Amino acid sequence: MAVAMDNAILENILRQVRPLIGQGKVADYIPALATVDGSRLGIAICTVDGQLFQAGDAQERFSIQSISKVLSLVVAMRHYSEEEIWQRVGKDPSGSPFNSLVQLEMEQGIPRNPFINAGALVVCDMLQGRLSAPRQRMLEVVRGLSGVSDISYDTVVARSEFEHSARNAAIAWLMKSFGNFNHDVTTVLQNYFHYCALKMSCVELARTFVFLANQGKAIHIDEPVVTPMQARQINALMATSGMYQNAGSLPGGWDYRRNLALVAVLWRLFRMKWPSQSGARNWMMPVTRLRALLSLNN
Repeated sequence: MAVAMDNAILENILRQVRPLIGQGKVADYIPALATVDGSRLGIAICTVDGQLFQAGDAQERFSIQSISKVLSLVVAMRHYSEEEIWQRVGKDPSGSPFNSLVQLEMEQGIPRNPFINAGALVVCDMLQGRLSAPRQRMLEVVRGLSGVSDISYDTVVARSEFEHSARNAAIAWLMKSFGNFNHDVTTVLQNYFHYCALKMSCVELARTFVFLANQGKAIHIDEPVVTPMQARQINALMATSGMYQNAGSLPGGWDYRRNLALVAVLWRLFRMKWPSQSGARNWMMPVTRLRALLSLNN
């Protein structure tokens, strides 16, 4: 179905949002992320029939951070059965910060969902068990979905994250103590940080995630990425758990009324999906207040 969209609409959205820059700050607890220009702003939309719309800094690459959690889950779904995945990680909202240890301790090392850090680390642990070269496989998947062959990792960001990984290491070791982490912690952490350090643009991300709006089928490859049921499962998980402790609490029920599935990420980069129409990507570096970012909801 054709979408009533053009670049001018996106430019208008950016004009509305740009004054909000400065109400938050760029993440500084990972030094490499603190150096990124906080004024960057871009948006891109790719429809299921291949139409592409963009505005602002939509072609500038940056490390995708927690968006990679969706991609690692997709790869896991292609190598594990549902039972194997969901016995190690849950499908429920956490109601807690993305890097919480308290809830993980209380629930005996089983993460609530694959989008909090503990859940993403379990998924990476699973990939380590089935793939001979997990990082290379992730690159192959992303390059195939996006149709772009030179996507790579930002090794500076990956190294910086590893050098400041005490809390994620604690999460992994806690799960290992409960028997829910099977491989070398350092190896899995390195893979996880490389996934987070994938360098992609808004345009590339919009093209990559069209399959979630298209019953699991990408527009650049012949075979399905996931089954229609798995696509619905991923969308449901993003809607209920993608915003961590803020899931379902956006101003005025914005996420419910617009039927959007979102994943919150370190830089307030949002993955959005309109059913049967398009995949969209917005990049707004310094805004950290949800109400500020979502003030354009009308």
